[in-house]
Amino acid sequence: MKIANTVFLAALLALSLACGYSSKATMPATAGTMPAIAALSPASMNAGGPAFVLTVNGSNFSGNAAINWNGTGMTTTWVGTGQVMATIPSAAIANAGMVMVTVTNPGTAGGMYGGGTMAATSNSMTFTIN
Repeated sequence: MKIANTVFLAALLALSLACGYSSKATMPATAGTMPAIAALSPASMNAGGPAFVLTVNGSNFSGNAAINWNGTGMTTTWVGTGQVMATIPSAAIANAGMVMVTVTNPGTAGGMYGGGTMAATSNSMTFTIN
């Protein structure tokens, strides 16, 4: 009986290994579509002014793109692949100076075996606070 159990377990092990399962190689993330800014509207505001809506015109904006105001992501409304908008609070323009504006298309997670895309950030454009 002991020999039969040993043979049975050996056969079961051999069949398990012969099923062909192997872990899949993960695919590295690739760069996402690079957004590009062509114009800001408005391009400037007076210091101490009220909150306003900033419109960023350009290309390759994804549906979940984010406007970055001096590196801080703003709540962004996607209008289309060529336009996104965000409300800039009055506190953000309290003092005169220059602000860098960019747009980021966030990365996407890969499937079961990796892949996906990395976040891509546009060229920067200067917004002037007078």
